[in-house]
Amino acid sequence: MVIGFSIALIVFSLLLMMLVLMHKGKGGGLSDMFGGGMQSSVGGSSVAERNLDRITIVVGLLWFACIVVLGVLMKLGT
Repeated sequence: MVIGFSIALIVFSLLLMMLVLMHKGKGGGLSDMFGGGMQSSVGGSSVAERNLDRITIVVGLLWFACIVVLGVLMKLGT
C-alpha cells in the first residue's frame, strides 16, 4: 500500500509541476516559454485559465492527501 501511494505521489508531483508551469505569468519567467506571455484575443481564454486553476487546486489537494496518508502509514508501520 505504501508503494502505491508513493507512486501516486510521484505522479501527482510531476503533474503539479506541469500545471504550475502552464499558468500565465505576470511577466517573464518559465511560463513565457510555453506561451504564457502572449496576449490572446480569443474570448475563451479566461475560461481556460479558470479551469486550469481548478485542476491545479484539485491536483494539489490530492498531492497533499497522499503525503498525509503516507505519513500515517509510515507512522503505523504498515
